[in-house]
Amino acid sequence: MRKYALTSLIFLILLILQPGCKSDDSRDSLEPDITSNGTDSIPEPEVKRTWTGEDIQLQKELEYEQYTLDDEYPYKDTVRRFQWEKIREKIAHIENAVAEGGNWGVLRNYKNKNGEAPTITGFVRDEYKRVSDQFGTERYQSAPLYAVDDEEELQRYGRDGWLVKIPDSDTTEMVRVQGVSFEGEYLVPNRYLKVWGDTIRFDKVVAVDVTNQNITVLEKRGDVWYILSMNPATTGLHKPPHAQETPTGIFAVQEKKEKMFYVRDGTSQIAGYAPYASRFTNGAYVHGVPVQLPRKNIIEYSASLGTTPRSHMCVRNASSHAQFVFDRAIVKESVVVVID
Repeated sequence: MRKYALTSLIFLILLILQPGCKSDDSRDSLEPDITSNGTDSIPEPEVKRTWTGEDIQLQKELEYEQYTLDDEYPYKDTVRRFQWEKIREKIAHIENAVAEGGNWGVLRNYKNKNGEAPTITGFVRDEYKRVSDQFGTERYQSAPLYAVDDEEELQRYGRDGWLVKIPDSDTTEMVRVQGVSFEGEYLVPNRYLKVWGDTIRFDKVVAVDVTNQNITVLEKRGDVWYILSMNPATTGLHKPPHAQETPTGIFAVQEKKEKMFYVRDGTSQIAGYAPYASRFTNGAYVHGVPVQLPRKNIIEYSASLGTTPRSHMCVRNASSHAQFVFDRAIVKESVVVVID
């Protein structure tokens, strides 16, 4: 009996000494809770992706189907083509700039409305007798770009229509800008700068090829850039003193006019108009077939389209295609990319 009582006492003592939770939970009551991710639960800094031309997905979904060209097509004794690889590279450059965010702006000095830029040291006079910098950019209709550390040192001219980022929030006379359409960082007087803000997205591209004399309109939807048209175009001719080449580069669509009136060379007399004109730099527009006065009705097509450069700087299209561009090329959402 005593042996039984002693055994019962020992069992009771052991029962009292047991922890109040199950043995398989005892570790959780003493150690910090660790998620299944372990050390991976600490977020790693996000690495921004840099787009290349190979990352850009293009897909044909033509919405304008008149005068459509193939990817490659014959011209006289040669073959012309759409240079999709170059277009992809330009789009990738735009995608990277948009992904970086920031405050956008555009350089502007159409017809020197904001004042003629000062004469740069070491200037040259081009075949048009105009002052140009070492990059071949004329002073006329351009913005002066100064050294960041010396606002008295004029380093180059910035084309009307070039896109920039504005890293500072001040509104001083001289504004620091970072090039998107060009390389480098400069100071520019604020009267030559149009600030567009930080909510800009460029999802429409009008790509012009001055070598192959063609034009294509692209629009981004989701992760894909859709090709909406593939057409012949005629670009600017180098012919001093009036006709000039269409400059290559990336430009903002700045304004649109249903009728862009032009003057007779060397005069102030109105000679006619070009329909559905979208301006991207200086006096260069994407527009329809020019209409010479006294004619008033729009001309739909010209046999010279897609042949050789012959305009004054503009990009001529079939008038219905110019309207297609006009309707889609929204200011602050569209760029004109000119490649060679």
